[in-house]
Amino acid sequence: MSTENNKTTSDIVGKLWNLCNILKDDGITYHQYVTELTYLLFLKMATETGTEDQLPENYRWADLETRAAPDRLEFYKILLIHLGGHGSTLVQEIFANASSFIKKPATLSTLVAEIDKLDWYSVHREDLGDLYEGLLEKNANEKKSGAGQYFTPRALINSMVRIMQPSLTDIIQDPAAGTGGFLIAANHYLRTQNDFDELTEAQQRKYRNNTFYGMEHVQDTHRLALMNLMLHGIDGGIRYGDTLSPEGQALPPATLILTNPPFGTKKGGGLPSRDDFTYPTSNKQFCFLQHIYRGLKPGGRAAVVLPDNVLFESNIGSDIRRDLMDKCNLHTILRLPTGIFYAQGVKTNVLFFTRGDSDKGNTQETWIYDLRANMPQFGKRTQLTEQHFAEFETAFGDDPLGTPASLTKRNDQGESGRFRRFSREQIAERGDSLDISWLKDDSATDAQDLPEPAFLAQEALSELDAAMEELRGILEELGADFEEDLV
Repeated sequence: MSTENNKTTSDIVGKLWNLCNILKDDGITYHQYVTELTYLLFLKMATETGTEDQLPENYRWADLETRAAPDRLEFYKILLIHLGGHGSTLVQEIFANASSFIKKPATLSTLVAEIDKLDWYSVHREDLGDLYEGLLEKNANEKKSGAGQYFTPRALINSMVRIMQPSLTDIIQDPAAGTGGFLIAANHYLRTQNDFDELTEAQQRKYRNNTFYGMEHVQDTHRLALMNLMLHGIDGGIRYGDTLSPEGQALPPATLILTNPPFGTKKGGGLPSRDDFTYPTSNKQFCFLQHIYRGLKPGGRAAVVLPDNVLFESNIGSDIRRDLMDKCNLHTILRLPTGIFYAQGVKTNVLFFTRGDSDKGNTQETWIYDLRANMPQFGKRTQLTEQHFAEFETAFGDDPLGTPASLTKRNDQGESGRFRRFSREQIAERGDSLDISWLKDDSATDAQDLPEPAFLAQEALSELDAAMEELRGILEELGADFEEDLV
C-alpha cells in the first residue's frame, strides 16, 4: 500500500472509531460498537464493491438509508433478523443471531449519515481489508474494550509468518482464530511473494476456498473474522465452533499452523469434550497444543504462542511435552518479552516445530532465543516493532522446517548471548522442562509494570489446577477410586 493510500485508510479508521462516542451516549460498549459497525459496514461495502447480489432485495444499504428517520431503527432490527436466514452463506454467518444494541432512532440515523459521508472512493478495493483490520486493532488497543487482553501484536504475527514462509501449496490453519490476524498476515505474505495474475482460475479458486482454515468459539468475534477475511479476498475459512469439542476434529489436517491459543482453564474446570486427546486435561493451552501437533500432516510446521507454564508444568504437562518432542522436531523456542500483551504479567513464548514422518525421537536438539531478559518494558510508551525481531529472524535462518542440516549452520552464542542450543539429553536431565534461561536480567520492573490483580488471580487458579492434576495422578497410581472427593 502506498503512503498516500495508507494515510487515507488511517484517516477513515480514525473517523469510524470516533463514531463510538455517538454510541457511548446510547450506553453501548466498545466491543458492541465494533460488532454494530460490522453490520453497517458490511451493507455499505457491499454497495461500494458491487457485491450486493449476495444480499436479498429490499434488505440493502439503500433500503436502510432511504427509510424515514423515525422508522429506520425498527427496520434495521428486522433487517438484522432477516439477513441471519437469507442471502449468501457468508451473509447468514455474519448476521447469525444478530441483534442491535442501539436504543435511540437518532443514534442509528447519525451513524448511517456519518458512514455515508466518508470518502469511500479514495479507498482502493484491496485496501478495504486494511481499513477493517485497522479498526479491529484500534479496538484491541483500547483497554476499556477488553478485546486486547491477549491481542497478538501485529509485529509478532508478521515475524512468525516471515519465519514460517507460507507457500501456495500450504493448507494453513489457526484453531483459535480470533478476528483472523494470523490468516490475514499469511494471505498478505503470499500475495507479496507471488504473482497472482499468473495463477490459473483453478489455482485462484483453490486459494480462495481451500487454503485458510480456522475456528472461533465466540460468535461476535467469529463475525468480525469473517468480515475481515472477506475484505481481504478470502471466502469463509473460519468456522464457528469449539476446537476442543468434536467440531475441532473436523478441521482438515494442515501443513502450516499459526496460532495464539487462549490461556487459562476450560470453563468450569471440565475436560474437553473431544475424545481423541491422549492426555485429557482442563488446561486449555495443553489441549490446544495436542490439537496442533496431532493436526499437522507429516512434514507440516507450526509456530504457536504459549505461556510459560506449558514449558514447566509436571505430570500431564511433562507427558505432553515428551509426546510433542517425540512426534515433532521442536527445533526452536523464542522467549518473548513481558508486557507485549495487555495483561501485563503474561510471560509467553513461541514454539516452532515440524511434524515428523514417524512418531518417535524427532527432537534431537532445541534452540532457545531469549528475547525477554534485558528488554525494554513494552506498553503505550514503548511500542513493540518488527525491528525487535530482526536479530532473532537472522539467527533462526531461512529454513522454516528447522531441519538438522540447517540447525548446524546456527551459532550458539554461549552464556552471554541470546541464542543457545540444548540437546534432547540435556532437556531430559531437566525433567523435560523447557523453561530454560541463563541471562541475568538487569531490566528494572516498576510498580506500574506489575501484573494486574485479575492476572495474578488467573495465574493462581492455573497453579491450583496443576496441583489438582498432580493429586489425581497420585490417586490413580495408588489405585484409589475416590478421586471425585478432590473436586
